[in-house]
Amino acid sequence: MALAAGLLLCTLATAPLPAHAQERFSLYVPSPQSVAEAMAKMAGVGKSDVVVDLGSGDGRIVTTAARLHGARGFGVDINPELVELANSLAKRSGVGDRVSFSLQNVFDADLRKATVVNMYLFPELMRMLRPKLLADLQPGTRIVSHDFSFGSWEPDEQITFFAPDKFGGAGADARISLWIVPARIQGNWNWSLPVGGQAMSYASIIEQHFQVGEGIVRVGNRRGLFTDLKLRGDQLSFGLRITLDPGVMVVHEFRGTVKGDAIEGMVRVTPDGGKTVELPWRASRSNGTTYFQPTGLAAK
Repeated sequence: MALAAGLLLCTLATAPLPAHAQERFSLYVPSPQSVAEAMAKMAGVGKSDVVVDLGSGDGRIVTTAARLHGARGFGVDINPELVELANSLAKRSGVGDRVSFSLQNVFDADLRKATVVNMYLFPELMRMLRPKLLADLQPGTRIVSHDFSFGSWEPDEQITFFAPDKFGGAGADARISLWIVPARIQGNWNWSLPVGGQAMSYASIIEQHFQVGEGIVRVGNRRGLFTDLKLRGDQLSFGLRITLDPGVMVVHEFRGTVKGDAIEGMVRVTPDGGKTVELPWRASRSNGTTYFQPTGLAAK
């Protein structure tokens, strides 16, 4: 008996302890089944998805995604009884071979294979998780939250509906928010295009706040602003109207896929009064920029 007690104490002493932050903000309130189904629908869950639930409780979010949409996935929770219940319910639902639940802190979860991440966590914990999600998840990964938000990171989509099964059947409004993890587009980008029979060099600078961006560009000695810049995952598009030498207004419509330090896609170029030409477009991110170099034009 003494030996068994000693082994138990050693096991407890060496077991990893959850972060105090998660313990403080981890009151368990189950998501209603109607909300679990709405979250899967908003994320567009399919058979190829790996669905993760941070703070998985009884596991219904991941289990619902597997049962209704054929997805695979896992959940993590710091309550061992809930982890055991979630695994039991998954097996009972016939999806135990595709989903699993483990005793783990949300900050330690390996999210590299996730394509959809779900959560019903207090805003404080979501704010603390935000850097991890942006660092660990691939661009295009969908994040879905029940009721709470990421602060200044605005959702890409949001719906509110009455959930009759919320709060034990009392019923209440449920807000479902969707974020698409954006690619990193902040920085200096350079490319060249044949415009009007000559090669033109473009030196641009893009600023980014989550999925919102702004850009400026220099083409030859002319400077302009990007318009209607849109970023959804790794898909980037924007426009540019700029007067190029010898005084011709040229409209650009860029669209491409962000691949690390490169963007690959197409651009439609339309000179004023001329014919639209579609060209391949490849931009490269660099440490420096020629945007600020002198133009050689006298200013009075």
